[in-house]
Amino acid sequence: MPPSTPKSLRIAVLADSDTRWKWGALTADRIAPDPSMEAAPRGGAQAGPALDGFLLRGRATPTARQLDEVGVRADSLREVTAAEFLRAMAETSYDLVVLALVGGGVQAMLHGLGRVWEGLEKRPVVVTGYVGVVYEKLADGLLLRHGADLVLANSRQDAERFCAVYEGVGADASSVTEVALPFLGGAAYQGEHTPYTVVFAVQPSVPDNRGDRVYLLNRLIRHARLHPQREVLLKLRSRPGEHTTHIEELPYQKLVQRLEPPANFRLVYGNMGEVLDRTDLLVTISSTAALESLHRRIPTAVLTDLGIREVLGNHHFVGSGCLASWDQLDAGHRPVPDEEWVARQGVVPDGSYAHAFDAARERITKLLASPGLPPLTPYYTPVTAPGYLPGILARHHLGPDGTPLPGAPAHEREPGPVRQIVRRAARGAYRHGVQRVAPVIRRMGEL
Repeated sequence: MPPSTPKSLRIAVLADSDTRWKWGALTADRIAPDPSMEAAPRGGAQAGPALDGFLLRGRATPTARQLDEVGVRADSLREVTAAEFLRAMAETSYDLVVLALVGGGVQAMLHGLGRVWEGLEKRPVVVTGYVGVVYEKLADGLLLRHGADLVLANSRQDAERFCAVYEGVGADASSVTEVALPFLGGAAYQGEHTPYTVVFAVQPSVPDNRGDRVYLLNRLIRHARLHPQREVLLKLRSRPGEHTTHIEELPYQKLVQRLEPPANFRLVYGNMGEVLDRTDLLVTISSTAALESLHRRIPTAVLTDLGIREVLGNHHFVGSGCLASWDQLDAGHRPVPDEEWVARQGVVPDGSYAHAFDAARERITKLLASPGLPPLTPYYTPVTAPGYLPGILARHHLGPDGTPLPGAPAHEREPGPVRQIVRRAARGAYRHGVQRVAPVIRRMGEL
């Protein structure tokens, strides 16, 4: 008998923003079964995985610049509607599907995929999770993700919380699998650079008002003036008009135009890992960048100036040893992280990170080798959530049974020049409304 032909693992990643594309693609790479494992999927020896990327069309669909900045490559990458993605999943045989979406999107795709794969002898393994720190809507987000074969938890603390939520509502918690953030890495901090560099990592939605943002900018500029020998960088997520995972109504680069920062103050874009390569102090409200920084042993400060509040997300860092104010940082304070807290977040640079995805790979390998998988069974159904689920599905143009509704947006070919212009204009109008009109209306309402 001739040897079996090597067969590459086929992976599909569906994402709805630049950060979720980064998480989804990197996670897919981390959890793809090792070619050396005996249980290769579908009978053949496994070559390198083939990755197809799908970008769900919406307000946060990443631009070419954002995709380039993320730096993650795929064998193919295209923008799709929900109906188009489901059609692709029906027409192409994949081994692994990663849903890198907001909770409602995950839930809609779980029901849609369940319908598409109905009756299949062998369906793909479905994986989902969170792009970073889970500090709000824990129960809501988790239950919307329930039904995937693996729900990834980025730390031991998250895994325990996830299981508690599922078990608390009587849902199967066996899908919860502890991993780590897939984009951790980089060289460990070796000591101060020349010049000493302070980086403030901004967030699109925190804080959410002009007064607090201007305050933070003024404090950052003041720090630059107090320490002229230092380089002070404002690390921005997106350029004006672009959107990320969250809506940004008040871009910092616009607010700073009215201020007069000193020469040692600069705005920077680019890959966070590359910025961290030259960072001596990372400052943030509650960005996931703090975990990247801690993993590399870079001094990290989580600001308390605006309070320690759930709405800011910095309450997640209680017990971390990283909480500090600008007054303290101006005076030279360098926070020292609590080792036990850091360990529970899965960001300990002790060599264990290399094995953080082993359990997920092993589970996926076993699932791929099984003769067949049971149907996808989300916790939310027309029986358990009749007043909630239909609305979630309808937002993605799916009916109560997960079938695309008549007239659901889709196209069979690439949009023509006129359609592209109309689409860009519509997005521009939306973003103008978010960044210009909505704040004005809000201020008028406060009069």
